[in-house]
Amino acid sequence: MFRLIENEVIKMISKKRLMFVLAILVVLISVFAYGQNQTLERTKAQLTQRMGISATEDWRKLANQQLIDMKNRLDSPYMDETRKSSSRVRMEQLQYNLDNNINPLEQSAAKFTTKFMEQAIFLFLPLLIIMLSADMVSGEASSGTIKLLLVRNVPRWKILLSKFLTLIILEILVVSIAFVLSVVISGFFFGFGGWLAPVATGFKVLAGKLDSTGVLNVPQWQYSLMVYSLAFYVAVVVGSISFMISILVKSTAASIGIIMSTLVAGNFLSFFLSDWKITRYMFMVNLRLTDYLSGSFQPIDGMNMLFSVTVLLGWAIASIVISFVYFTKQDILV
Repeated sequence: MFRLIENEVIKMISKKRLMFVLAILVVLISVFAYGQNQTLERTKAQLTQRMGISATEDWRKLANQQLIDMKNRLDSPYMDETRKSSSRVRMEQLQYNLDNNINPLEQSAAKFTTKFMEQAIFLFLPLLIIMLSADMVSGEASSGTIKLLLVRNVPRWKILLSKFLTLIILEILVVSIAFVLSVVISGFFFGFGGWLAPVATGFKVLAGKLDSTGVLNVPQWQYSLMVYSLAFYVAVVVGSISFMISILVKSTAASIGIIMSTLVAGNFLSFFLSDWKITRYMFMVNLRLTDYLSGSFQPIDGMNMLFSVTVLLGWAIASIVISFVYFTKQDILV
């Protein structure tokens, strides 16, 4: 098994797919960190003009001003009810931070690292995993090299298991490297501290209102660990589904196209078909696991952390079972 996994890893490295993924991470994290820094400086300059330099040095005054601005935006006739509900939830969270002396406006490498993955978990991270997994089987099937592998005196299930374990190893690498790059790159903009800063987690949104009864204050490093653990879980689920499609569809282009279009469609389903009960059972809609930690507004009622984790687990198990059954039974040598 070790030699099979080693062979798969060498093949992935020779394709330079992993290096391409890492290059994308470096570029995008650098752009996001630079943009975040520019936004922060611009916001400080605007608030300095409105409130004075001495006022902007007090984060509590800045947070109160932010609350006032959000309340004013709620009166806008152009804001629909969904956006108003989301704004009310953010206002209640901000007020909780003020009441508990937690600075939500502080910027640091620790906070940027966490925020980056919170935003990347539902689309950007899955796309990176798709790039690695979508042709692990279909690529060899279309080129014919899969036949050379299957004629060896090795059970098919063991060959497929080695490919799947290789995918898990690559997912661990991608998530870990994303963490390291985020810390290093953002550290040059915001400093390398902030890991012990308190973070409020455990907010729940019930009927469009914020429930803070189960909120816990944890250090930033612990919150980051929870976020990246959920990111790895999402990577495994998306990788398993993409792996299955790679086996069922013998064309790399078709495999990538199917899973990517499915991911994009999930964003539309969560907003335009939120009233359909079946929508909440689709894996794409349940990828925002970090929203449950931060207490972000959920567009579909009735969903919670346990529900989404269970749905994703069901998709992953079904994908793995289908993959092994099809790969071991289908006459691939034809």
